[in-house]
Amino acid sequence: MDSNRYKILVLYHYYRPDDVVSAIQMAELCEGLTSRGWEVEVWSANRSCHQGESSYAIPSEFLQGVSVRRVWRPSWRQHSFPGRIANSVWMQTAWFWRLLTSSGYRPDVILTGTDPLFTVWLTPFLKWLRPQAKQVHWCFDLYPEAAAADGIIKERNALFRLVKGFMNRGYGKCDLVVNIGSCMRERLEGYNVKKSATLTPWALEESQTPLFMNQAERMSLFGDSELGLLYSGNFGRAHDFKLTFKLARWMGDKAGFVYGVRGSRLNELKKAVTLEDANIRFVDFAPTERLSARLSAPDVHMVSLRPEWTGMVVPSKFFGALAAGRPILFEGSLDSSLARWIGEYKVGWVLNPDNLEKTASELLWFSGSQNQKNEMFRHCHEIYQTHFSKTNVIDQWNSELRTLLG
Repeated sequence: MDSNRYKILVLYHYYRPDDVVSAIQMAELCEGLTSRGWEVEVWSANRSCHQGESSYAIPSEFLQGVSVRRVWRPSWRQHSFPGRIANSVWMQTAWFWRLLTSSGYRPDVILTGTDPLFTVWLTPFLKWLRPQAKQVHWCFDLYPEAAAADGIIKERNALFRLVKGFMNRGYGKCDLVVNIGSCMRERLEGYNVKKSATLTPWALEESQTPLFMNQAERMSLFGDSELGLLYSGNFGRAHDFKLTFKLARWMGDKAGFVYGVRGSRLNELKKAVTLEDANIRFVDFAPTERLSARLSAPDVHMVSLRPEWTGMVVPSKFFGALAAGRPILFEGSLDSSLARWIGEYKVGWVLNPDNLEKTASELLWFSGSQNQKNEMFRHCHEIYQTHFSKTNVIDQWNSELRTLLG
C-alpha cells in the first residue's frame, strides 16, 4: 500500500459477515474510507452477534480492500447484560495487548464505537500507547444512561456516578466524538467533549428512486386496506407501542397496522393485542432477499422510541423508511432528533397523547389519493438523498477526519 496514505485503525466488536446493523454500517464506513484513499485496518471479534457459539475460521483477511484481523473471544452470551460486560472487558484487554505488542504499527487515527460497551474507557490507554494518533469515538448508544433508562441501574446509584466518571475521562481524551442525532449531541454536552460532529447513520438499502410498491407483498400484508402502516425491524427495550395501538383502535378498519419484527419485547407486543384489534397483525421477520419488497409495501413506516431513551439511541428504521421513499409515523418525544427531522423536513407525523384524533384525520386524508401518496413518496426519497444518504455521510466522515489531521 502507498506509505503516504492516512492509516485508520478501527476497534469494533463485530464486522462483516455479521448481519447486525451496526456491524454493517461500520463495514460500509470502512469500505467508503478505503475508496476515498484511506488505509483501513479493523480489529473485531472472531464471533458474530447472534450466533456467538460459532466462530469465524479465518483469523485475518481482506474484505473489500479493508484489512480485517479477528480477535479470539470466548463464547459468552452477548444478549445478557453480564455477558456484554464480560465481552467488553475481554475485547478491550485484547485490543490493548495487541497494540502494546505491535510497536511498529502506527495509525494516524484510532476509531472506536459503542460496541462493546464502555469502549471509550479505553481511550486514555490508546492515547498513551499511540500519542500521535487522533482518537475518534462513534457514539451509537449512550451508556450508562441507556442502562438507567432500561432499569438496570439507578441514576442516583454510586455505581452509576462512578461509571459516568470513567466515561467522562474517556470522552475527554477523544479528539472527536461523533454522535448520530441532535438529541444525543445535547446529552453529550454534559461530558468533557472537546469536539463533536453529528453524522447520522444511513439506510442499508438505497434506491435511486422511491421503491415501486410490490403489489403481491402489499396484498399479503394489508389486503384491501387503503392505508397500510408497517413496523419492520427490531423491537426491543427502547421501543414503544401503546400510543400506536390507541391510534389503530381509533382508526379501526380504515387502516392496517402490521408488525414484522424481532427482539426482546416481541412477546409483550403480541400480548397487548386484544380480540377487537382486527387491524393489528404480525408477520414473519423479512429476510434480506425480501427486504426491498417488504419496505415497498406500506404507505407509512412506523418508528418508536420510549421518551426516557431520547438522546441515548436513534432508531435506524427512520433512515430506511426515507430511503425507500416512505413517510414515518413516529411514537416518541418531541425532543428527539426524529421528531425534529419530521417537523423540519415534513416527512411524517409525530404521535403524542394529545393529537391522536388529528393524526388519524391527517393519515386518512393522506390515504385518500394515490397522487398525494406518490408526491409524499417522492419528497421523502429526495430528503433522504439530500441529507442522509451513505455517500453524503461518508463524505462528511472523510472531511471531518482529514480536517482533524490538519
